[in-house]
Amino acid sequence: MGVAMHAKSDSDTSIDASSPPRSPRRTLYYVQSPSHSHHDAEKMSYASSPFASPPHPHYHCSPIHHSRESSTSRFSAAALKLNHPATWKRLQHRRHHDGGEDDGEEDDDELGPGRGSAMRFYVVCFVLSFVVLFTVFSLILWAASAPYQPKIFVQGMVFQSFNTQAGMDDSGVPTDMLTLNSTVRIFYRNPATFFGVHVTSTPLELHYYQLKVATGYMKKFYQSRKSQRVVVTVVSGNQVPLYGGIPLLSGAKDHLESVSVPLNLTFVMRSRAYILGRLVKPKFYSSITCQVTLEGNRLGKHLNLANSCIHKE
Repeated sequence: MGVAMHAKSDSDTSIDASSPPRSPRRTLYYVQSPSHSHHDAEKMSYASSPFASPPHPHYHCSPIHHSRESSTSRFSAAALKLNHPATWKRLQHRRHHDGGEDDGEEDDDELGPGRGSAMRFYVVCFVLSFVVLFTVFSLILWAASAPYQPKIFVQGMVFQSFNTQAGMDDSGVPTDMLTLNSTVRIFYRNPATFFGVHVTSTPLELHYYQLKVATGYMKKFYQSRKSQRVVVTVVSGNQVPLYGGIPLLSGAKDHLESVSVPLNLTFVMRSRAYILGRLVKPKFYSSITCQVTLEGNRLGKHLNLANSCIHKE
C-alpha cells in the first residue's frame, strides 16, 4: 500500500510537472462612462477579460477606450456649456484663435452692425454740422456785406442836339418827329473791402410826362473792391413821333434856342456781388429819378444834376 501511494504521488507529480504553468490572473480595471449604459459596460468587461483579448501589453489603447474618452469629453463640454455659457464662448473663441480659424469674420459679425451704425451716425452729424456752420458763415458774410451799398451819383447831362420836323409814323399818320442826342455821366463807387460787384442797369429813359422821347443803354461792368469810375452813357431818340404831346415844340421849329422843355431821366442800377463763388450773392438796387430841363440855348453845355436826382435803394 505504501508503494502504491508513492506511485500515485509520483504520477500526480509528473502530471503536474508536465502540465503548463498557469498564467497569473489579471486584475480587471473598470472605467465608468457618463452614459452608464449596460451595453458599454459589457463591451468594457469583455475587452478586459484575458480570454477575449489576446495577450497584448497595450490593451488599454483599444478603440473602445477612445470611444469612452470622446464620450467623456462630449459630456464635459455639454455640462460646461449649460452651466457657464459665457465661459464656453470664451473657450470657443480661444480655441478658434489658437487653431488659426477666421476669428476676424466672427468679430466683424459681432461688432460690424454696431460699428456701421456708429459710422453712419458720425457721417450724418458731420454733414449736419457742416451745413449749419456753412449756413451761419454765409449769413454772417451776407450781413457783413449789407452796409456796403454802392455809391451812385448822376453828375450831369449834356444835350448835344435836338430837332423837330414834320413826318409820318409807321402807320402813315402825319405828326411831328423829334430827334435828340445827349450823354449822361454817372459816378459809381464800390466801398466794399472784401468783394467786387457786377453792375448792370435798366435802360436810361427820358420822358416828357408819359411820353418817352429818348433811350440809352449802359454797358455792364465789373467794379473791384474799394474802387470807383465814371460811366458815360448815350441817351438818344431818332424820329420819335410826338402826336402833339409836346405843345412847346409844335410851333418852335424856327426858334428852338428859346425852347425849355422839362424832362425826367429814370433808370435802375443793379449791383451783384459773388462771395464764396456763387453761394453768397448780395444784391444792391438803386432806383434813380432825375429832373432835367432841355434848353435850346444850352446845347453842348454840361447840366449839373447832383442836386436834381432822387435815389431809392
